[in-house]
Amino acid sequence: MSLSEPVRSGHQSAPQLVVRSQPVRGVAAQLIDHLPAEGGLSWVRRGDGHIGWGVAARLDVAGGNRFRDAVLWWQELVGSAVVRDEIGVPGSGLVCFGSFGFTDEDPGELVVPEVIVGRRGGTTWVTTISPASSLAAPPDLVTHEASPVYDVTFADGARSGTDWSSIVADAIKRITSGELDKVVLARDLIAIAEQPIDLRWPLRRLATAYPNCWTFSVDGLIGATPELLVRREKGLITSRVLAGTIRRTGDDAHDLALAASLARSSKDLEEHEFAVRSVADALKPHCKSMNVPETPFVLHLPNVMHLATDVAGVANNGASALGLAAALHPSAAVCGTPTPVARDLIGEIEGMQRGRFSGPVGWMDAAGDGEWCIALRCGQADPEDPRRMRLFAGAGIVAGSDPTAELAETNAKLVPMRDALGD
Repeated sequence: MSLSEPVRSGHQSAPQLVVRSQPVRGVAAQLIDHLPAEGGLSWVRRGDGHIGWGVAARLDVAGGNRFRDAVLWWQELVGSAVVRDEIGVPGSGLVCFGSFGFTDEDPGELVVPEVIVGRRGGTTWVTTISPASSLAAPPDLVTHEASPVYDVTFADGARSGTDWSSIVADAIKRITSGELDKVVLARDLIAIAEQPIDLRWPLRRLATAYPNCWTFSVDGLIGATPELLVRREKGLITSRVLAGTIRRTGDDAHDLALAASLARSSKDLEEHEFAVRSVADALKPHCKSMNVPETPFVLHLPNVMHLATDVAGVANNGASALGLAAALHPSAAVCGTPTPVARDLIGEIEGMQRGRFSGPVGWMDAAGDGEWCIALRCGQADPEDPRRMRLFAGAGIVAGSDPTAELAETNAKLVPMRDALGD
């Protein structure tokens, strides 16, 4: 089996790799500008992060043991790798990128690229990863121009807006009858371009327009997510919980008033409380101390505002960033409360396969440090037709929800990807 062939879940053999990270100069302000036309990986925020290309090793996973399989495969890969790391920061040395489906049936993957370009603060580096029998030389870093995307039209996905609003109304009835407290319902939109979509074009636009979000690209899934599922770095665990949303108007004074109303909204505060509680409960077994703020703050993004809470803890065990993400997924922010009931209801009435939308997406290094976000504000390239993408958005439904308002919320959440695909 060649290194570029996927390793299927259940066959946990991992190749032996040689890894070298060393300082580099001449890196573009936008790391994404170095991505080649095909197979690019990205994880950037505020100019820092990593990009990569090529495939030194890959694991495809699905099923109920997908996170465990991925963790074990990564441990085997790390254990046999020969690493020379001249940088010594989280994200240098051996690194994988990954994304996982929302449900056990939705496939996911870990990818170890052949080349990684990283930046953290004032330090930039290049990592080369190759089979144990060879040591690849660092590549010459060049920039590439992405092809603009023109003439994009949008069509309903699995459900029209009207049909989706009816589903929301059904969910509200079930919540008020006492079946559950909250459910998150998603919808999709199909983007169709005149020519094949160069994913680097929307990716760069997302990174520019939403610098405070994590702009990612993994195996055709691209987006700019504001929600950090979990970060593990040198024993500190953090998570940013978002739940409760209001659309911005572009008028600063009006938006400040809207932010104040969001912070007082009983419906949004209830939705947010469910999400924070689910994250805190999932992280508690892995922390010897935790800080869970009593009240959320309002996070201002260019298109929307969210109620946000930053949960932090000190690790009490060796759980990796991916292991912590597995413990957290699915949180109430993307599924509902109680989780098993909400998950069953989603499967019953949502009417589509989410794929990797609202699943964990991120990266991890050999020490188990890394960042995993929730794949939101994103689109999935169609593997059968490079002119097409599925765009996704969801909304948390509680007893006080209004179907028309929830549809408007999803439309607001679709704006980043719609704008990124514009000409």
